[in-house]
Amino acid sequence: MTVRVRRVYDPPEPEDGVRVLVDRLWPRGLSKDAARVDEWPKEITPSTELRRWYHADEGSFEEFSSRYEAELADPEAAQLLHTLRNLVRMGPVTLVTAVRSAEQSHASVLARLLEG
Repeated sequence: MTVRVRRVYDPPEPEDGVRVLVDRLWPRGLSKDAARVDEWPKEITPSTELRRWYHADEGSFEEFSSRYEAELADPEAAQLLHTLRNLVRMGPVTLVTAVRSAEQSHASVLARLLEG
């Protein structure tokens, strides 16, 4: 199983496999053709409240991860997570995001959950 996390602004690579946008909003200044996104499950992204809390520097990444994982336990999000796991079993999946620091973002939490 291969799950990668990359910035959506980076050019697509052949080894990306299925490209999944994991942001709630479409990335600024990027056309759909340039992004080459295959899936966009908006419901699996962090809630607006959680995103605002984290970006206001009110908590640690560990606390954000814990809260985000709790949100992913919601039945709709859990079903989407299951669907993504099935994609990973079939071949490489690249989670693409517009955030600058993908290592400290929801994308890295998702990647860890999909690989586990």
